Amino acid sequence: MAEQYSLHVEKRSTTGKNAMSRLRSNGFVPGVFYTKSGENIALQVQYGALEKIYAKAQNSNIVELNIQEDQQKIQKPVLIWKVQKHPAKDLMLHVDFYGVDLKQTMDVDVSVVVTGEAKGAEEGGIVTIYRDTLRVSCLPSDIPDQIEIDVSGLDIHDSILIEDVKLPDGVTLKESEEGFAVVGVAPPEKTLEEEEAEAAETEIEAEGTEEGEAESASEE
Repeated sequence: MAEQYSLHVEKRSTTGKNAMSRLRSNGFVPGVFYTKSGENIALQVQYGALEKIYAKAQNSNIVELNIQEDQQKIQKPVLIWKVQKHPAKDLMLHVDFYGVDLKQTMDVDVSVVVTGEAKGAEEGGIVTIYRDTLRVSCLPSDIPDQIEIDVSGLDIHDSILIEDVKLPDGVTLKESEEGFAVVGVAPPEKTLEEEEAEAAETEIEAEGTEEGEAESASEE
């Protein structure tokens, strides 16, 4: 079961580019809470608090959002759905929270991570992830941080199909298609010298074929 975290936020009434810049300069990150009913609530959260929680919870762990408005506090379970960052600096500019029902399953994309050392890699094979994420369905509290796939038994040209992926209890795949490879071991890439040697060999064979055809034509 995923760990649960808590984050204090405040409702905000300010909007616009200048107001958002002032918030950020004062150490806050503007954000929006998207409720299950479709309501959008404008929020602000302290940068340090959000940075600390996001480093642990990421996008797959439940966060208990404590929303402060005047003297009233509301608690809502959410996922940190999206964090917008500065294009050049590692700074958070905006955050979206998505409200969840802890008793209702939801669909979410989970990252694929490879474990183990493939047999084919020892022979120069290249472990390749064909699907970076897989869409799964589960309760919010059961969302895995990642889907681990062990490639220890894979040789060159071997692969693991979607139907062979092992998932944690309570998690099911939402992928509709079957038979596609998630992870595989591709043959080693040829070096420039090998490609040139093969090209030269092909050229020699072609010249030999042309000479043979020419000799046969002259004899006729």
